[in-house]
Amino acid sequence: MPPQKLKSHPSGYNRNVNNRTNVKQLFKKYLNFEYVKYLIFDAAALPVVTIIILLAELLINVLVIWRVPYTEIDWIAYMQECEGFLNGTLNYAQLKGDTGPLVYPAAFVYIYAAFYYITSHGQNIRLAQYIFVCIYLLQMWFVLRLYTKSRKVPPYVLVLSAFTSYRIHSIYVLRLFNDPVAILFLYAALNLFLDRRWTLGSIFFSLAVGIKMNILLFAPALLLFYLVNLGYFQTILHLAICGCLQLLLGAPFLITYPLEYIKGSFNFGRVFEHKWTVNYRFLPRELFENNIFHISLLLAHLLLLLLFAKPAYTFFKNYVRLRALQDQLQPQIQRKNLEIKLQNSKKHNKTKEVKLEEAEERLTPDQQAFLKSFEKGLQRSTGLKGPKQHQDVLPADEQNVSIHFEKCTQLAILPFFLCNFIGLICARSLHYQFYVWYFHSLPYLTWSTDYSLGIRFLLLGLIELCWNTYPSTNITSGLLHLCHFVLLFGVGRTLFRTTAQSAALRSPQVQGKNHIKNKQI
Repeated sequence: MPPQKLKSHPSGYNRNVNNRTNVKQLFKKYLNFEYVKYLIFDAAALPVVTIIILLAELLINVLVIWRVPYTEIDWIAYMQECEGFLNGTLNYAQLKGDTGPLVYPAAFVYIYAAFYYITSHGQNIRLAQYIFVCIYLLQMWFVLRLYTKSRKVPPYVLVLSAFTSYRIHSIYVLRLFNDPVAILFLYAALNLFLDRRWTLGSIFFSLAVGIKMNILLFAPALLLFYLVNLGYFQTILHLAICGCLQLLLGAPFLITYPLEYIKGSFNFGRVFEHKWTVNYRFLPRELFENNIFHISLLLAHLLLLLLFAKPAYTFFKNYVRLRALQDQLQPQIQRKNLEIKLQNSKKHNKTKEVKLEEAEERLTPDQQAFLKSFEKGLQRSTGLKGPKQHQDVLPADEQNVSIHFEKCTQLAILPFFLCNFIGLICARSLHYQFYVWYFHSLPYLTWSTDYSLGIRFLLLGLIELCWNTYPSTNITSGLLHLCHFVLLFGVGRTLFRTTAQSAALRSPQVQGKNHIKNKQI
């Protein structure tokens, strides 16, 4: 055999050996019990789990469209109302559908007018369903992005919550309500606020309000968030952005028939029908429609907001402090990670430890105390004993020196979700499509309590049961209120306890002890 051919065998053989070695390393790294456990239980795995959830949800929603018959409720009425606008009618009192007059602001009209054209004057229902699949997936991405930032809830909870809710999938792809569209813009706004893109966040929030005014339930938390982060002048500026956008959207109607538009689109005195209520079935119709009952609910809403205003303010202030700390340390961490990449593999771990110690030494005693308290609070709320380093399963880039400052978003997200939740508890009536107003925040709120794992899942399961019971009964309405009160009590207890701990840690005595301890170290 010629020598040339003999020389070719070792290189080919080596390539095969290398390929087999790489495959074995891949299997060893990802196809093992530790990695599966990491994906199921560790919130740090949510970037990977998000992809899995979105792909699975795409399949689930398409199967729902193919196998479950579409149910007409409001879609035709939406199309009729928008058709009147497209035909030149600007008087809101004359824009009507089969279910009654138009009761949503101008942004709703423009978006559903676009749907009107895309779906062949509203006739192509199947295409409309696929549009709502896209809305569902995009909103899920926004929601999961918040959960990924906060690392509050284990992945398996989000998987179970997303895949098992029949009512939510029905609202999106079998009913085509406008609530999901408004909630989509709301979650886009929350993501933008946490990315500190304030102007875009204000625009998206205002657009959400312009689709359906239930988004105003988040407004008290947003006002406080503006004030703490931006100060009075910038707050006024961003409130002006929200207000001017509403004027711009409503301009065609405000110029021609202003009173009809304001009364029709922002009607706070709207009377709901007792037959559709989910939360007050046990009340007699006369009491359900009584104005004194409505005023009582409004007063309860205001009192609860005042009760939780101080802890929400404390959470927001601590969030701002941690963001400032992030701005201070992030450039240093990036430089250190660049240095680590230049080191050889043998010195990598040693260099990492040294650099991390140097980064910690730059923190003031107050900052160290706050971070330690914050981390302990996170561990208690999630049930984790400590941040584990998955050396054998995590990608290499996650082995760099880092402080996951995005965890501080927990301090911002909880007051927003709680503010909306309080609004729902005090709502005059909840209809089935209103479930999307707070469904995606329920795992977060539940995991913000110190209840046992069984109680948490029991609350989520009972709430889902109440919303899936049609028509609602006296028992399911009462049970829904009970679950809401238990959840509010659990969140409130955690909120006030954490606030008290934060105040204690910031007291002069504790700061002095921490300073002495750090000097000794």
